[in-house]
Formats: sequence, C-alpha cells, structure tokens
Amino acid sequence: MNKGKNLTEGNISKILISLAIPIVGASFLQMTYGLVDMIWIGRIGSGAVAAIGTATFFLNLGEALNSIVVMGGGIKASHSIGSKQNKELEEYINSSFFINLIISLAFIIFLFLFKNNLINFFNLGNLAIEKDAKIYLQIVGVGLFFKFANILYMRLLNSFGETKLPFKISCVGVILNIILDPILIFGFNLGVAGAAIATLISQAIITFMFIKISKRFFIVDNIFKIYSKKISEIISLGTPIGIQRVLFTGIGIIIGKIIADFGPDAIAAQKIGLQIESISYMTVGGLYGAVASFIGQNYGAQKFDRIKKGYKLAVLLSVILGTITTILFTVFPKFLVEIFVKDLKTVEIGINYLRIVGISQIFMCAEIVTNGSFNGIGVPKTPSIISVVFTSLRIPLAYFLGSIYGINGIWMTISITMFLRGTISPTLFIINLKKLIK
Repeated sequence: MNKGKNLTEGNISKILISLAIPIVGASFLQMTYGLVDMIWIGRIGSGAVAAIGTATFFLNLGEALNSIVVMGGGIKASHSIGSKQNKELEEYINSSFFINLIISLAFIIFLFLFKNNLINFFNLGNLAIEKDAKIYLQIVGVGLFFKFANILYMRLLNSFGETKLPFKISCVGVILNIILDPILIFGFNLGVAGAAIATLISQAIITFMFIKISKRFFIVDNIFKIYSKKISEIISLGTPIGIQRVLFTGIGIIIGKIIADFGPDAIAAQKIGLQIESISYMTVGGLYGAVASFIGQNYGAQKFDRIKKGYKLAVLLSVILGTITTILFTVFPKFLVEIFVKDLKTVEIGINYLRIVGISQIFMCAEIVTNGSFNGIGVPKTPSIISVVFTSLRIPLAYFLGSIYGINGIWMTISITMFLRGTISPTLFIINLKKLIK
C-alpha cells in the first residue's frame, strides 16, 4: 500500500496550495459536466433547461446521501494515515466501498419507483418538460452508481495527499462528455436524453480508470467482508454531514417548488444561476478538500500548531476567491447568463439572481473552508447544525420576502442565510481550535 504524501511536515503554504490546485481543477472538471450539458441544452430552449433543473434537485439528494460515506470514510482514512495505522486504514476503505454500494443501489431503485411522484411534485404544467425531466432523472440516476464511486475514490486519494491523479482522470471524463454531448443531443437528435447518456458514459469510463489507478495506493479486495465497528464509525462520523446535506437538498426542493410558482423561466434561470455559481463553490471546494486532508493528518499526528496555521491560510485564500467571484457576478451577470440561454425573460431573472447572490460569495467560501476544517478534526456535527438551522430559515423567509419582492425575494433569502452561516461557522471553529490547543 502506497503511503501517499506526509502532510504533517514541511511548508504549510506549499502543501495546501499543491493539494488544492489539482482538487480545484478536478472540481472544475466535475462542474464542467453540468456546464457543458447546460450550454448545449440551452440551445434547445428554456423548457429543456427547466427539465434538467427539476430532475437535478433529486439527483442532488442522492449525492447528499452519498456524502455520509464519502465524508466519514475520508475522515477515518486521513486519521489512519496520519497515525500510521495501515490495517485500520485497509478496513476503513473496504467498509467505505461496502456502504457506498448499498446507498447507490437503494437510491437508484428509489428514483425508478417514484419518478412520477418526484417530478409531478413541482406541478410544472407542461407535459413535454415533465417528460424530459423524468427521462433525464432515470438515465442520470443509473449513472449515480458510477458517480458515487468516483466521488469516494477522489476523497480517499485526497486523504493520501494525492490530488493530481483524480484531476487527470476527471480530464478524461470531461473531454468525453464534451465530445459526446453535441453528437447525442443534436447528431442523434436525442435532446435531453442525449445529454444524460453522455454523462452516464463518461462517468462509467472514469470509474474503471479509478479502479485501476487507485491500486497504487490501496486495494479494495473484499467489500463484502463486514467490519461492523468500522462501518459504525464511518456512518457515525458521516451522518451529521449527510443529514445536513439531505435537509439542505430537501429545503432546496421546497424552495424550488416556490420558484416553480413563478413559471418555468424562473426554474431555468435558477438552474443556470446555480451552474454559474458553481464556479465559486467548486473552486473553494478544492480548498475544502485540501484543508480537510491536511488537518486530518495533522490531527492524527496531534500537531495542533500546524492546524492553526493551515486554517488561517485557507480562510485567507477563500476570501480572495470569494471577492473575485463577487466582482464577476455583480459586474458581468448578463454576459454570464447569455452563455447558456438567450430567452429574454430567463436572462432577466438570471441577472438578478447573480447580482443578489453574488454579494454573499465571500461568506459562502469562508463557510465551506471552515466545514472542511471541522471535518479534519473529526467534529462534523457543529457545521451540520449551523447549516441545518440557517438553511431551514430559507423556507419562511422565502415566503415572506417572496410576497414582497417577488422572485428577487427568493434570491435575497439565499444571500442572507449564506451570510449568517459564513460568519457563525468560522467563529465556532476558532473557539473549538483554542480548546484543542489547550
């Protein structure tokens, strides 16, 4: 088994940046799947965009459940690497893949059994859009089997301090998706189904690449050998994050239902806005992965001074990233939205989304980095509680502000709650860190 990189020694700035850059690149490439789909689907019209946007709410729910094993397994793997407990590490990895398999199969079955109920929940009032949404949900739903595995492979490799290989593998997947999208969407005239099939094929291919390349670091030899204690520990650590993300996604679905009352153009605008906004949270997601792995290993080695310095640097970098995206979203919103769609009403709603949500990007970035730091020290419950409490506020706040400012009131709700989470979470992490140092 390859020991990977030792993150408990050496220059902290160089380590974090060397870890973060490939993760940022890999995150951008993962994001590119959605961006490429959206750019091509946008050529069909806002209806097709709304169909994908509606289905994506429930696909995100699956990824939220998957975060239980990804986060729990990643935390335990990095702790084991830092404390040099190789046998423990092997058992945690095998247990992670076992849990991952169960979650993926169960969720895919759920999507197929309840696809009509899920899409009809939004009451879109357009049979063509609803049909496309169900098709996209089923095809990409099957692909979740591969996507869940890919996310877990990336997290485990990051725990070893290896971030370049996931980036290279993601490059292959994105290139395939870019090639297949126009061929299947327009060449074979498959429309929304073509975009879904392109994503499915790309995800499947990179799964097989991960299986082959990951053998340099660890062997998944028997995922059906049950390590009850390890499974319990992974689920215990990952569940707070999973609950947080499931509730976050569930609240997003309810907010999506409120947005749907303003028509398909509003749903399409939000979907496009989220794709553009992913530039921000995918970038800072690289720092999330870097700081989680860095702090995880140093926590295992009990090097608290390095944890403190690493966190400060990560927050500084996150603030810089947030400032850049705030400028982009508030100064160039029309240009960004029109990359995806030309429908005047959708463009207008999308511009307002970016300008309002753009104000809180710095706070969102600070929160994401802090959440990675909490996970690194094995305290995922605190950020989960913060996220659940303040994200839950979006529902009553959306109804209240929506009744006053219309669709812009919904965007204001998102921005306000991001500000609150992005100030409280760092404050509590600093308090926790001081207790650890003492």
